[in-house]
Amino acid sequence: MQKVPMTVQGHAALETELKHLKTTERPEIIQAIAVAREHGDLSENAEYHAAKEKQGFIEGRIKELESKLALAQVIDVSKMSGETVKFGATITIVNEDTDEESTYQIVGEDEASVKDGKISVTSPIARAMISKEVGDVFEVIAPGGSKGYEILNVSYK
Repeated sequence: MQKVPMTVQGHAALETELKHLKTTERPEIIQAIAVAREHGDLSENAEYHAAKEKQGFIEGRIKELESKLALAQVIDVSKMSGETVKFGATITIVNEDTDEESTYQIVGEDEASVKDGKISVTSPIARAMISKEVGDVFEVIAPGGSKGYEILNVSYK
């Protein structure tokens, strides 16, 4: 299986969620199922069915998180440097048409949040920036057409 790049912060967030699911959510849902069983006939017990459905979701998420953590290649961005765009870089770009500046950090798929300025390493814009340097121009094919950008700054924080 292929390793999945992830920042230290992203890895910690997944571990925290996994711990919460195992130590809080799982015991609560087991208790809810036990209480619902005490109410008698399970075939018409809505509480029981809802609790079993939630249990299925929780167990599925636990397996998903365990798998992602097992495949994680944790990269400490604070120990990286250079002028070339790679995973973990924080890049300031300017749209060549509108002169609008944007700053993004390239992170793993599970960490991506455009509102927080974090884009997935697999996104079209991140793939177009990889291996470029300050001053380089690149193009991204977007649903609204092709857009050109120039890289203004590359840093690792």
